[in-house]
Amino acid sequence: MAGFILLLNVAGWGVLTLFVAPRQYELGATGVFGIGLGVTAFVLGMRHAFDADHIAAIDNTTRKLMADGQRPLSVGFWFSLGHSTIVFVLCLLLSLGVRALAGAVEDDSSALHEATGLIGTSVSAVFLYLIGIMNLVVLVGIVKVFRRMRRGEFDEAALERQLDNRGFMNRVLRGATKAVRKPWHIYPIGVLFGLGFDTATEISLLVLAGGAAAFSLPWYAILVLPVLFAAGMTLFDTADGCFMNFAYGWAFAKPVRKIYYNLTVTALSVAVALLIGTIELISILTERLGITTGPLAAIGALSLDYVGYAVVALFVLTWLLALLVWRFARIEERWSARIPVK
Repeated sequence: MAGFILLLNVAGWGVLTLFVAPRQYELGATGVFGIGLGVTAFVLGMRHAFDADHIAAIDNTTRKLMADGQRPLSVGFWFSLGHSTIVFVLCLLLSLGVRALAGAVEDDSSALHEATGLIGTSVSAVFLYLIGIMNLVVLVGIVKVFRRMRRGEFDEAALERQLDNRGFMNRVLRGATKAVRKPWHIYPIGVLFGLGFDTATEISLLVLAGGAAAFSLPWYAILVLPVLFAAGMTLFDTADGCFMNFAYGWAFAKPVRKIYYNLTVTALSVAVALLIGTIELISILTERLGITTGPLAAIGALSLDYVGYAVVALFVLTWLLALLVWRFARIEERWSARIPVK
């Protein structure tokens, strides 16, 4: 992962600084194609990595795969690569001379925008709902285990078995998402998420590429933009996935840690996934039905770009509070004492 992210940065910044910027290509009223344009694309990618749908999908998928006994360090990496693919392909088409596409990309009311926005947002919402409901069933099972553990009904081995086998509904829901059995399986889901490229970050990049294509720049000059965009988004999505993986890895070390960590974080994961899925579905509903006033319109108008920053802060705050409670309330010492050893 580190090697590929480094390759993206070396390729993007290398081509920009050595072959593109020195040529001082004119972009009309917007100035010249220089280092600043590359920085813009990279920062847009970094910012897009904090979209709420990215965070929820990576976190919940990491949880699912770790519950299956895997160590999925690369979930965020593959998801961001899939998401970047759509942007890259569109910019590639522009660089190959599909000039008509540039106008469609810049036009918010074009058929291309409407179709891809509907498909991408729908897939995102359904996937988040499915993962959210699955984790909700898991959370209910954890609460039941917690209650029985507090009564001293489980030893450590029995508790392990109970956490690994959470009933019929969990198996059914896990079967519904069986397509994601390994970290790289989330790549096509990232591609589908990327079909909804109506967020400000991706639109800004595509408009930049469309404007560049209109001036008949070399293909490598146009493709620098999606490469740098992917470099920024992949870096932060990968870091997000690794951080979640290590956090869950600590939690899965002992049964008591599993219960404590899952009670706090799984509840948050469920809330975030269902919340974001609801916002996305309502946004589709309000757009298709022409709803412009009232609570639904207000919810549908929420920007997931900014919701993402709030989600990051909420996760970090939850982890910090959980750590403080764990340490000062002596959770492991007190709860472990209730589990008989056989």
